[in-house]
Amino acid sequence: MRLKERIYSMLIVSSSETSTHALRALLPESIYAPVHVVSTITKAKLALNARTYDFLIVNSPLSDDQGIGFAIDASTTKNMVVLLMVKQEIHAEIYEKTAPYGVFTLPKPTSKVILERGLAWMISAREGFRHFEKKKMSIEQKMEEIRLVNRAKWLLISHKNMSEEDAHHYIEKQAMDRCIAKREIANEIIQEFM
Repeated sequence: MRLKERIYSMLIVSSSETSTHALRALLPESIYAPVHVVSTITKAKLALNARTYDFLIVNSPLSDDQGIGFAIDASTTKNMVVLLMVKQEIHAEIYEKTAPYGVFTLPKPTSKVILERGLAWMISAREGFRHFEKKKMSIEQKMEEIRLVNRAKWLLISHKNMSEEDAHHYIEKQAMDRCIAKREIANEIIQEFM
């Protein structure tokens, strides 16, 4: 799927209607859908428990919290890209606290151009996560295959009195001769002896 065809879900946490309206104007439905808006951290936590989002934008401060700890927590535990908007006067301090956790920060007030650039960075970061997730799945699948093949080898060693080298060769040859994955051969061996 091409980048222009992707659609990203977003949660905005903002108690300022003006800021929320300005943000929503920059979020075309062809790219960002659904876009949910809540006004407090409490409501944001409920929203994150109900579903996952690609992006989180926190417009600090909020009526019940600054949102800094929430932004860090969301970035580290929810596998989402987080943008924290804070007052210009405290931006440098907040950036120091949040950057190590992967939270993007923008000082307020900001311009439309800077917000658009921030959104583009968020898309780039999300695509990086997506690539990493695919790679992680591939590694996990490979590790599972190795575990299955090892289990099958030990069954061949104990039930057919093969050496480890012979068991390994047997599994590889069966997979090659039958044009199927070693995982399938290993599963057949495990089924046979279990």
